[in-house]
Amino acid sequence: MRTQSKLYFYLTIGAVLLAIIAVLALNTGVYDFGGTSPFKVLWQYIKGDPGLSLSDKYVIWEVRASRIVMAILIGSMLAVSGTSLQGLFKNPLATGEAIGLTSGATLLAAIAIVLGGYFKQYLPEVVQFSLVGISAFLGALLAMMLVYRISTSAGKTNVVMMLLSGVAITSIGFSITGFLIYISKDEQLRDLTFWNMGSLAAATWTKNIILAVVIVISYTILLPKGKALNAMMLGERDAQHLGINVEKLKRQIVIITSLMVGTCVAFSGTIGFVGLIVPYILRLLFKSNYVFILPLSAVLGSILLLIADTFSRSIVAPSELPIGILTSLIGGPIFIAILIKFKKSL
Repeated sequence: MRTQSKLYFYLTIGAVLLAIIAVLALNTGVYDFGGTSPFKVLWQYIKGDPGLSLSDKYVIWEVRASRIVMAILIGSMLAVSGTSLQGLFKNPLATGEAIGLTSGATLLAAIAIVLGGYFKQYLPEVVQFSLVGISAFLGALLAMMLVYRISTSAGKTNVVMMLLSGVAITSIGFSITGFLIYISKDEQLRDLTFWNMGSLAAATWTKNIILAVVIVISYTILLPKGKALNAMMLGERDAQHLGINVEKLKRQIVIITSLMVGTCVAFSGTIGFVGLIVPYILRLLFKSNYVFILPLSAVLGSILLLIADTFSRSIVAPSELPIGILTSLIGGPIFIAILIKFKKSL
């Protein structure tokens, strides 16, 4: 009970901090509401004030509010997926980017963008509408399965093999994506540039609803796995003795993380290192206790990406710095620090 109380306490602090940052983000931007506070404009929109101009309505609701919600949802999913993978592989370097999951999602999304026109008409209408999203999910899933097969032998995962196979898949994925960029048309080239750099500029409420559905399904399965991941830290055999169905746990984490990363890549492009930074910070505070780390990563991931997105659209205003560049600048040095720490522990 004491553990639960502490967890709820930290979650409450995180939620309050997230709310404060969301308020600041709503107030950040180059658009002038004519001297009126953005919060007042938002309240007028919610009340349905007929005197509110169309441009004010569009900026406050369709641009700023939808973008803030997307940053919260995607940041949370990327952090939880990274935390789950690190718990599964028992290694702090296991993230979607490091093991090729993100590049797999990006590759199939790029194929759908560039080559989809040749076969899209033969697919069901519902598939045509979400072809890029489905492709991104399948790419993440295939990459995850391939890495797992290569790096696992006799029920044990070789971390070095996992990282090396991830590097190989990332290299192949980006080389094919580069070829697709070379043969793409102007409109396709703009879309592919968006995928490679990452951005939340295309946020819409329809996308947010899809992300919310994915997050509810995923978290219902993943967030209660804290104790199981703690048991996995002891080794798969010991986890089985403690009553953990190891193979079922592996399948669930592989499929759900692929779903989350694939959906995020489909809607925001490649945003790297969120799944590395957040678990690293939480591990400094709570060691490797996934009962705390897993749910708290959901909140801290939202905070991190919302801060990064607010900076990305304000530091070079009125232009926008791709958020993937910003997260990579933060995550790169942390990745090196983890490598150095990991080297010393060998």
